[in-house]
Amino acid sequence: MTDPAPLGEPAPPSASSLPLQPAQPSSQQPPAFQQPQYTDNFYEAVGGHPTFVKLVDVFYDGVADDPLMRPMYPEEDLGPAKERLLLFLEQYWGGPKTYGEQRGHPRLRMRHMPFIVTPAARDAWLRHMRAAVDSLDLSPLHEGTLWDYLERAAHSMVNSA
Repeated sequence: MTDPAPLGEPAPPSASSLPLQPAQPSSQQPPAFQQPQYTDNFYEAVGGHPTFVKLVDVFYDGVADDPLMRPMYPEEDLGPAKERLLLFLEQYWGGPKTYGEQRGHPRLRMRHMPFIVTPAARDAWLRHMRAAVDSLDLSPLHEGTLWDYLERAAHSMVNSA
């Protein structure tokens, strides 16, 4: 044990009170603390436009070769359908409002009524969308949130046995 310091003198530092890093020279101040940027906007939280482009691209790559799904897309080129889905999903999840500006209210069931959507078609849609969601490598919370919506939407589109 060490002797206490004489009165008026500081006690020598103990090993537990020594700084872990050398002190910064006074001319170099550490960066000021900044609060992390949080968002409640799903679109921004998952990566914005590039994330939704990838989702839609991977989905339609599967649809293009699916004999059950492909006939439901009347355009020769899947480009217009891809654009509509991209704009819809971006707007739904908090991105640009372009879908509504161009097409009005989504009216998903009404827009899908001309097509026979059977449980088999729903399952095929979900299979391709599952591959697309998995390709994004989202956090479990974001993946679950997105998948929950897509699954519910797919079930609601069934209009034929």
